[in-house]
Amino acid sequence: MTEQETPEAIARWLSLVAADAELSQYLIGVDRDRLKEQVAKALASGTDLPYLGWSESERRRAESYLRRRSFWEEVEDRCAGLLPERDAPLIEAALRRLTDRPDRPEKLALMSVLGRAYRRFGLRPEHRAVIDDALRTAVPWQEVERAATRAGDGPAWWPVEVLDHDPACDGVAVITVRPWRRLPYRPGQAVPVCTPRRPDRWRWLCPANAPRPDGTVELHVRAVRGGAVSTSLVHQVRPGELLHLGPPADTGLSLHGGGDLLLIAGGTGLAPLRAIVEQVAAAPDGRQVTLIAGSRDVASLYDAITLDKLQQAHGWLTVVPAFSHDPLAEPGERGDALTVALDHLCGQQQVYVCGPPAMLAGSRLRLLTVGVPGARIHLPDRIPWR
Repeated sequence: MTEQETPEAIARWLSLVAADAELSQYLIGVDRDRLKEQVAKALASGTDLPYLGWSESERRRAESYLRRRSFWEEVEDRCAGLLPERDAPLIEAALRRLTDRPDRPEKLALMSVLGRAYRRFGLRPEHRAVIDDALRTAVPWQEVERAATRAGDGPAWWPVEVLDHDPACDGVAVITVRPWRRLPYRPGQAVPVCTPRRPDRWRWLCPANAPRPDGTVELHVRAVRGGAVSTSLVHQVRPGELLHLGPPADTGLSLHGGGDLLLIAGGTGLAPLRAIVEQVAAAPDGRQVTLIAGSRDVASLYDAITLDKLQQAHGWLTVVPAFSHDPLAEPGERGDALTVALDHLCGQQQVYVCGPPAMLAGSRLRLLTVGVPGARIHLPDRIPWR
């Protein structure tokens, strides 16, 4: 095995071990980067794999995974040209994850990607057995094919380069990426995001900017407990690394119609609403926009500098911070974002709300109670991301 082939072989081995119901439990709590280094040394020296606590039979099975041909090689032998070699690892990882029965938010992201991939690479029912044999598992193909009928034409994913990684505050990172080809999205939409550090996991994120001439996209990410993708994006990813963005999807937050806007953001729910502000700035039409930016305290208001610049540049924009746990906040800024926002309701505003699940859960009812018609309430209810 050449030096260039070793990282790919180790990544393939790790994905196979992670997909094995008995072996995967031994990866819990393991430093995967260190494990990869140890496996590389074992390959170079011809010694045994590092001991993770498995039995002798489990160790032999783990070693057999290291010798197995790649998923792409096995598919290529039976269906030459079916899958591009560079794209096969992402397809393999996504299909394996689908067989693990992921929770609903993650599954929706997976199906968005796999539905596009099914169409993009011309997969047909006769290819099922070939891919199942290469995976050594049975893929729920009916679900994939249903997703394919709903998916539009276009790439299954866009490779992007990380240009900047800013640890904006504790547990939050602002990441700027540049797609290799332009990502056709609209403000308020969400895209599935994947890092090669965890190629089997996709997570929904909303771009925080309107489309730019240079094509760059800004992502706001909060590390959540147990979130493999968000934790990696916040604490591990660095400039120069590769990420993948899946097909953009509507969330219910896209701007439509005229009238003034009341935008209510909690935490990183600010991202799609800031993109809407930039959309209005690109073509001002006389509407007034009030943006409520909610956080726990001043230190947690991670995008304050950008918001201040936007407000200074546009007289039609009013930015109001809302601090839920800061006793030193001004009276008009004290409370959760929705509570502070109620003081800024007026006229025929279109009201957009985005934030953590606890904030969204009762927001529609509260707004209806104070007289906002349901048709003017916009929530990210089409994609239940976490």
